[in-house]
Amino acid sequence: MLNIVLVEPEIPNNTGNIGRLCVGTESRLHLIKPYGFEITDKNLKRSGLDYWVHLDWKEYETVGEWLTQIPDKSRVFLTSSRAIKSIYEVEYQDGDWLVFGKESVGLSEEVLNQFENHLKIPMSNLIRSFNIANSVAFVVGEARRQINLR
Repeated sequence: MLNIVLVEPEIPNNTGNIGRLCVGTESRLHLIKPYGFEITDKNLKRSGLDYWVHLDWKEYETVGEWLTQIPDKSRVFLTSSRAIKSIYEVEYQDGDWLVFGKESVGLSEEVLNQFENHLKIPMSNLIRSFNIANSVAFVVGEARRQINLR
């Protein structure tokens, strides 16, 4: 099982979409507050459709609370458009933590500085970033492809 972490997600539709992806890939979703919406938001539920009841998820009040759940910090991978290493240069393992920042600004320096594995999704210079739901799908897809090949 992969662990998908959203740090301070802002848009309910994106979180709902990612929740649905987690159900389909049998991944666990970790949500770190504060959110830009209420968990009961109808857009969140609409994006997740009726799959939300099957979602394996946990929520945390702070990044510090989430950090206590990580058994091996070397298996935490943070996405950042400023990273040098590509998501395709990693050998993913079952149980890895894939971390994504808020839609408007990404991950804070405070979070980035706590881990060494910073990854980028290769993209055209014509855009600054991908939608977070698409970014999660890219990374989860590659990780699952690798894990399923072994």
